[in-house]
Amino acid sequence: MTCPVLTRVIGGIRGCIRCRWSFWLLLFIFLFPLILGETSAQGDHNLQTGTDGTSINSNHTKRSFPVLHLRYKYVQLPFEISLWILLASLMKLGFHLLPGLSSVVPESCLLIVVGLLVGGLIKVGGDKPPMLDSELFFLCLLPPIILDAGYFLPIRPFTENIGTILMFAVVGTLWNVFFIGGMLYGLAQLDASRLGGLDLLACLIFSSIVSAVDPVAVLAVFEEIKINELLHVLVFGESLLNDAVTVVLYHLFEEYVGMTSVSALDVFLAVICFLVVSLGGVLVGTTYGILAALTSRFTATLRVIEPLFVFVYSYMAYLSAEVFNLSGIMSLIACGVVMRPYVEANISHKSFITIKYFLKMWSSVSETLIFIFLGVSTVVGPHSWNLTFVTISVVLCLISRVLGVIGLTYIINKFRVVKLTATDQFILAFGGLRGAIAFSLGYLLKQEHFPMKNMFLTSIIVIIFFTVFVQGITIRPLVDLLAVKRKQESKQSINEEIHTQVMGNLLAGIDSVCGCYGHHHWKYKLCRFNKRYVKRCLIVEERSREPQLLAFYNKMELRQAIEMMETGGETKQLPAVPSTESLQSPASEQTGVPQISRELEAEIRRIVRGNLKKTGQKLYPYRRPTLVGNPFEDDFQDQLREKQRAKVGRRMSAFLTDQDFPSRTIARISVVPQAHSSRPTIPATQKD
Repeated sequence: MTCPVLTRVIGGIRGCIRCRWSFWLLLFIFLFPLILGETSAQGDHNLQTGTDGTSINSNHTKRSFPVLHLRYKYVQLPFEISLWILLASLMKLGFHLLPGLSSVVPESCLLIVVGLLVGGLIKVGGDKPPMLDSELFFLCLLPPIILDAGYFLPIRPFTENIGTILMFAVVGTLWNVFFIGGMLYGLAQLDASRLGGLDLLACLIFSSIVSAVDPVAVLAVFEEIKINELLHVLVFGESLLNDAVTVVLYHLFEEYVGMTSVSALDVFLAVICFLVVSLGGVLVGTTYGILAALTSRFTATLRVIEPLFVFVYSYMAYLSAEVFNLSGIMSLIACGVVMRPYVEANISHKSFITIKYFLKMWSSVSETLIFIFLGVSTVVGPHSWNLTFVTISVVLCLISRVLGVIGLTYIINKFRVVKLTATDQFILAFGGLRGAIAFSLGYLLKQEHFPMKNMFLTSIIVIIFFTVFVQGITIRPLVDLLAVKRKQESKQSINEEIHTQVMGNLLAGIDSVCGCYGHHHWKYKLCRFNKRYVKRCLIVEERSREPQLLAFYNKMELRQAIEMMETGGETKQLPAVPSTESLQSPASEQTGVPQISRELEAEIRRIVRGNLKKTGQKLYPYRRPTLVGNPFEDDFQDQLREKQRAKVGRRMSAFLTDQDFPSRTIARISVVPQAHSSRPTIPATQKD
């Protein structure tokens, strides 16, 4: 049976291999394991059990050592994980190798389609495709994305717009939850909707799942279209901070299952729970961030493990928050924001590069796996299709988002210096994307408490696909059509950074002069406290005392001296850039400007940026009475007269209360008698 096939194979190999001895050697290597396997099987077959229960070894052959043995069960789990990561990376690489496709379709859409195809092929093959488990998502895939976003969060625009972000994250999410839940419950009471099995609690918990903006989907879409920094910070900040509201409402409605009434005490406890979940997560993340900064202070002798402390402390902050049912996302953001300035001041430049690129790589792989698993889970998951409920859910999500953005922007613009325009409001409303967080929360619902769980999952998947595909694909041409300002790709120069810091200090001084303590004043106070106390504890002692720029200059000088000794006094020069001749020595040799690498340039920029201005200077306070009046004001003359009158009054009061004034005057006259005697005397007049 195998003779013709074996003959063709041997003939092909023999035609490819010219050397006869090489051919027979390769044939022996490939056939020897098969011969051993046949011998082993023959020996096992001969070792049989007799009728009386005793074993009979008819040939007495010794079992040979297995050269090749298959143990797939032993490596199944890590092998499949590696295979999924490899597949995701190849799909991401292929997407970026097609520039025409990447300019039209977002990467998240393509990855979901790949997941649908993979899940369909696995299902057709008769196997059960893997499901996007909630524990896998929340404990393994989500933390790298949030840590990357929190560690590289733009602090200045985020803090300047924190009020607007909190309004959209807290008030906007509450509006979406109760608007969608109330409208769904109202429509469910109609007989034409055929949704009579829905109660108010089920509608509210469904609305709490689909109301929050997903940070993974926002990052995937907004980073591709390169939207301007203001809109990106507003939408992404909202997606990060609304996690506390979603978690509280989700668990709150789960606790209310089976209860007949809700008292005012329950509402008050819900508000307290929201504060505990959000502020508790921030406190946990801040604690671990300080610990990470303090640990990095002592890693000068072992630079290899510096990136490890950053990753481990961050993940421990997330897990610790989840242990106490706090907001893990808030904890990760706080940990990344707090530890970054102190850790980067302590670690080496190579460790900084390692942290940066490993976080980017880790978050990119997690994001790719999330969207692929979302497509696979769509094929696998149980579905219960209800066209009326699905359509109403999608429409209500769009309406609530638009009404919430318009209403909140009307209130916010009354307090903002830079107003949000109608174009900005449209992008904010259109950028409210949903993602895998909503699917994972819906998957956690218990079937016995929510009989319509499958219908909820189907509606959640449709909402995710609608926001990612329809809104994600059309937002790029809409941004081009509305001429929305894009993000600047160029780095900020040192001159711009200096002027930015000078303007910040100038605004803080204006606040102090006017007596209006705004956020610029408190920011300046916080910076002074940070430099005086916090940096001395969390940054290594040598770097906190000696200016880092001088230390780096000494390091460069030492390196250049070592290179000159190794090369015999010659340094690397640029032949195309000659230097100017010295006036004192016309016959001096021309020297070139030494080249520096990109890593060295980045290190210099980082050190210069951190030493632009010393903010710990002692400033003299200004008070309003000591200021010079404005001559263009209407009451300037009155103010001047009032000051002169007050000055004369102070002198007169000093003269009247000073008892020694006549004696001092007589003594002064006696010391200089000529000056007083030379004065002309006025004759006294007599009256008639």
